[in-house]
Amino acid sequence: MNDGITYRQAGVNIDAMNDALYRIREMVRTTYTPEVLTEIGSFGGMYALSGVDYSDAVLVSSVDGVGTKIRIASAMNRYNTIGRDLVAHCVNDILVHGARPLFFLDYFATSSLQPAQLQEVVTGMVETCREVNCALIGGETAEMPGIYHEGDYDLVGCIVGIVERSHIIDGSAISAGDAVIGLTSSGLHTNGYTLARHILFDTAGLTVQDTPTPLGGQTIGEALIEPHRSYAPSVLPVLKSKRVKGMAHITGGGFYDNIPRILPSDCSVTVDRRLWHIPPIFDLIQQLGSISDPEMYRTFNMGIGYVIIANRDDAREIIAQLTLAGETAIQIGEVYRGVHEVNVL
Repeated sequence: MNDGITYRQAGVNIDAMNDALYRIREMVRTTYTPEVLTEIGSFGGMYALSGVDYSDAVLVSSVDGVGTKIRIASAMNRYNTIGRDLVAHCVNDILVHGARPLFFLDYFATSSLQPAQLQEVVTGMVETCREVNCALIGGETAEMPGIYHEGDYDLVGCIVGIVERSHIIDGSAISAGDAVIGLTSSGLHTNGYTLARHILFDTAGLTVQDTPTPLGGQTIGEALIEPHRSYAPSVLPVLKSKRVKGMAHITGGGFYDNIPRILPSDCSVTVDRRLWHIPPIFDLIQQLGSISDPEMYRTFNMGIGYVIIANRDDAREIIAQLTLAGETAIQIGEVYRGVHEVNVL
């Protein structure tokens, strides 16, 4: 008897989905805190705020993806770094408001589910969630062969954090004379990959295995896949002193678009690019693509992944505390009375 066409024949393999969930179940559970009330497979993730000690709590949320860095991971057949990228990016986005992460959810969509691939991606997410004490509380895995080409996949994350209302950091206290502190990045993080891939691969004809002289023996793939850094472990302790006036995550839009997001309307910032070491991957991209300086500093983080603004008198102590926490923190500029813009010198 012919039972007709099956879901699997149409391109969706439920058995592979169940295999994937079995592979990641125990690993994900290691991120759970006592506030998590549900298990993997529940229709919705539950998190009890009754165990959170805040008098006037505000929830802070963000959602983001890792963009075309996925192409680099696929070319290198390495996927755990993409999971780390996703969580770190989302954590940094809520950190700028002073929030600590509570829980995280992910969305993984692909043409044809490969359980081992998903396991590697989730491994990266779990590792970073544990580092920042954030529960990976749920997610969605979707097979969509009619939407994605064979081998393609996409990854999106959503995070929810918490901050005391009186401790919210929004940049409103920033004023002329304040110091701008930069925390170094590990590379491109998760932004600018469309331009980087176009120049390095399409225009220059390089591959992920090539080792151009400027990279000092590192392959292009290794330089591009460096994980996005999470600044929460080192920055959250600094916030306890209430000396930080504003913070910015240097992502898409670089210096020119991200720093103004936290500036009062009558303030501008000057950044001196001579004050920190710019990773060679940026120089290579700029040289091969003949890219202007303004375009570079609007597309990439150029070696500075996170910015803190504080009173000049507090800057030295903040830098010292960050240095003890393992960060490379440098005063890279200052705030002046202006028209809500950034000048890179």
